[in-house]
Amino acid sequence: MHAIYLDLCCLNRPFDDQHQPRVRLESEAVLGIVQLARLGELTLIGSEALDLESSRNPDTDRRRKVEAFLSAATSRVTVGAGERQRGRDLESLGFQPFDALHIACAESAGAEVLLTTDDRFRKQAARRQNKLALRVENPAKWYPEVIAP
Repeated sequence: MHAIYLDLCCLNRPFDDQHQPRVRLESEAVLGIVQLARLGELTLIGSEALDLESSRNPDTDRRRKVEAFLSAATSRVTVGAGERQRGRDLESLGFQPFDALHIACAESAGAEVLLTTDDRFRKQAARRQNKLALRVENPAKWYPEVIAP
């Protein structure tokens, strides 16, 4: 069974303006992944890092919708000393603090992939792939290749 970690920009994507084809495709992939998690066909991983980052969103409605998606997670990572240290190590490689912590949590949970709609994050991860224990992909690319071939 696939173990997937969605970062916060993925979880927010279905609530973005859907007029752009890219946004619509990414939204459909995210919705498909959440649905498969609810059906028990893949493992969606949640984390304290996702909860913390989401809690900082001043848009209450959007925050509640993201929390509903996170409720589909069947695995959850508590941020401990190991995740914090791995996050610091990743920050030293140039990752932004929350991106680094998301990678650390995803790796800790044994995720095979961390999905993001953030191109900068994805490109940084591609440059540092040899330092990561998982892939960082765009949901619109990953979903049709792996889940719906």
